[in-house]
Amino acid sequence: MMTPSERQAKLLGATVRVANNIASILEPQELLQRTVDIICDEFDFYYAGVFLLDANQEYAVLRAGRGKAGDQMLAKGHQLKVGGNSMIGASVGMRQARIALDVGEEAVFFSNPHLPNTRSEMALPLIVGDQVLGAVTVQSVEEAAFSAEDISTLQGMADQLAIAIDNANQHTQNQFLLKQAERRARLLDAANEVGRGVASILDLDELLPKTVDIICEAYDFYYAGVFLIDEKKEYAVLQAGHGEAGKAMLAQEHKLKLGGNSMIGMAAYEHKARISLDVGEEAVHFSNPHLPKTRSEMALPLCTAITCLGAVTVQSVEGNAFSDEDIQTLQTMADHLAIAINNANLLKELERAHAELLRTKTYEALSSATTEAIHWIGNKALPITTTATRMQEDLNDAELDVDSLKEDLALIDEAAKLIVDVKEALLGPARETAPRPVMLTDLWTAAAYHANTPTQKLTVKPAPETALAYGDSVQLVRAFGNLLRNADESSAKTITIETLPSAQAGFVTTRISDNGIGIPEEMQDKIWASFFSTKGEGFKGMGLAACLHIISQLNGSISVESVPEKGTTFSIELPAAEAAPSADLQATTPAKIAIIAPAGEWADFTKRTLSEAGKNVLETFDPSVDMLLLDETLAEETLPTLEKLGGKTIIVSAAPKVENITKFLQSGVKDMVLKPYTPEELGEVLG
Repeated sequence: MMTPSERQAKLLGATVRVANNIASILEPQELLQRTVDIICDEFDFYYAGVFLLDANQEYAVLRAGRGKAGDQMLAKGHQLKVGGNSMIGASVGMRQARIALDVGEEAVFFSNPHLPNTRSEMALPLIVGDQVLGAVTVQSVEEAAFSAEDISTLQGMADQLAIAIDNANQHTQNQFLLKQAERRARLLDAANEVGRGVASILDLDELLPKTVDIICEAYDFYYAGVFLIDEKKEYAVLQAGHGEAGKAMLAQEHKLKLGGNSMIGMAAYEHKARISLDVGEEAVHFSNPHLPKTRSEMALPLCTAITCLGAVTVQSVEGNAFSDEDIQTLQTMADHLAIAINNANLLKELERAHAELLRTKTYEALSSATTEAIHWIGNKALPITTTATRMQEDLNDAELDVDSLKEDLALIDEAAKLIVDVKEALLGPARETAPRPVMLTDLWTAAAYHANTPTQKLTVKPAPETALAYGDSVQLVRAFGNLLRNADESSAKTITIETLPSAQAGFVTTRISDNGIGIPEEMQDKIWASFFSTKGEGFKGMGLAACLHIISQLNGSISVESVPEKGTTFSIELPAAEAAPSADLQATTPAKIAIIAPAGEWADFTKRTLSEAGKNVLETFDPSVDMLLLDETLAEETLPTLEKLGGKTIIVSAAPKVENITKFLQSGVKDMVLKPYTPEELGEVLG
């Protein structure tokens, strides 16, 4: 049997080992669980448990316990009243150790069914400075296992544990603060990324969808949506939403009542951010079947210095994903977005005001031009009536002056031709073709052919993967021809044609630029009026009016930019055609086909389509071919060599003229048809 001094030495040694083992553990829960295991192992105790005070310091709550008994009590949330009828409660309340040598007879012992074999217990307070953290219980199956002398030794162990717990708590707090700082830095970086991403976008239709995608990517959020307040200030209406959920809600025209029972409605109404940490229990959260995984939501008002524009929602699949500290950081992002939205709105208002001003000036110019047109037609028609009257007088005269009658007829003929020329220039031929998918670069080539534009002046630049436009090829060739003649007459040395995708969804852009004399700024609003010309005598001033009429009829638009002595650019927006369906050309078209056409988009399309259909495509004259497709622009120079292929030749034209159809058919070709621009049309021509 050990002497008291030997026992004290053993306890001191075990205390040192416990202290050494727990000193380096900085994770609180690991520290506590390791502590109870080490105590039991080192001191050979039946049970050990660590209790810590709750936030209100009313209860000592079990945080770690040895073995199965400890696990069961932890699962039940075992706690003891401070100062109550328990060893732990009394130890904490009195801030001193307590010993029970025979627990069955100890008045303050709390009978515990999970520890039926306990016969002795010591409760040791965990104190750091003036602060009581809780207490540790050590229990033995032996009666009178502890003595008063043991208290000082084991309290030293408890003091070491208290210091370790305090260090671990401080480490945890420091780690939390560090993570908060890192999180705040990440959120600020993301806010700046959002700001940079949206600052330069001034079209709301592009800005808002891109914003919700940037937010979700930058912050790794489950969902983001932007709501704007309607004109009546009654609802916040969803304008953009991330992913499939956003598309579904946009299709349903999702909106929320301002100030109503929703996060967004309240944020927009109160101009104040709102957080829901567990949306399933949040009273103001709007249950949304499109977003079933949302567990946390923050609604941020979109406000400028003057007004609130709406609100943005950001949502996470994690509970407690947002803190009050996040509001300031994420509100920075929302403020960037609000400024971008406001700038886009201001630009739209400016564009609307500019368009209205331009419309007013255009109406004034057209009104003035219409008056001039009436005078012009009246002046040209006057000789017809006066000359007809004079001819009637000559006919009534017994002595006819034949030379005078011839002069009168010549005047009538000249005036009538001028009026017909006006009709042809402004309205075009009476027969128009139905709108269809067309290749704009090919129409420019056809227009240059009909307008006799010098090829050395002309450069055509098609952008890859530009969609077909939708329009009347005959009328567009006429409009493009007018623009080419206009450029040629401006003393331009170079003319450049561009065709490219439009910045406007559903449209295709084409431009014609020259380095000619340009158009004075004060005349740029008047050039669309009939009979107005900047070129002086000898020019009728009807080409641009005809262009405006044709392009407007096709639901397109045309605009001009010009710098005197530097050149002019006309930009045309035309509706884009829907993607052309594929066509089965294998059985319906000849097997061996020759294509004679200028190098370019149409020739590439035709050769590729026929080759993919398994046809033998040639680019030279060969009597053995089943059919020859000949481009109108090469027909004049080629026809004399086609005597043997006349009956197999089809001339294709973007804008066939009656006189050319007659001429070519008389030369022996099989047919002259509208040039096909889709596989289906190509099959119809060759079928």
